[in-house]
Amino acid sequence: MNSHIKYFLGIYAFCLLIVTFLVIGCSSVPKNASPELQVVPYVDIERYLGKWYEIALYPNWFEKGCFRSTAFYEKLENGQIKVTNQCRMHGTDGELNEAIGNADIADNKTNAKLKVQFFWPFKGDYWIIDLDKDYQYAIVSEPGRQYLWILSRTPNMDVQTLEILKEKIRSKGFNLTYLKQTLQ
Repeated sequence: MNSHIKYFLGIYAFCLLIVTFLVIGCSSVPKNASPELQVVPYVDIERYLGKWYEIALYPNWFEKGCFRSTAFYEKLENGQIKVTNQCRMHGTDGELNEAIGNADIADNKTNAKLKVQFFWPFKGDYWIIDLDKDYQYAIVSEPGRQYLWILSRTPNMDVQTLEILKEKIRSKGFNLTYLKQTLQ
């Protein structure tokens, strides 16, 4: 094997190791021993599409410094879902930051489990664990409960609804100490 190929493979392996370390090691929420996380029985993807506002979340490294966070979902001709996440950096009037990815439905029985990819080769779980019957709010997480989002169709949520959702989250084994409201 020539030295250029060995050098490239070494750099690639090192970068993969660093990215793996960052993804695994940067979570700020400790794992718990709660029962397996359940998703909603069924999601009508057509009704789920569109714009959602982030109301609250477990803070994470990829949204550090974000304000006014939103997610927009649109169905592509190939069946995938285009995901466009946006936020304002370091303040509600800060510079617009955007991440675009694709999602595939991972569970066709419920449509509540998706695999989202913002950069190759990494895919993340996106599980819809609670959903309003009128698709006005959703709670999204993943099997390890390391990430959590409360989403709404409007930029603000009334206090009573938010408290009800917090209780639902607590009953699913989440620690509300880590939940942070998003400034819209």
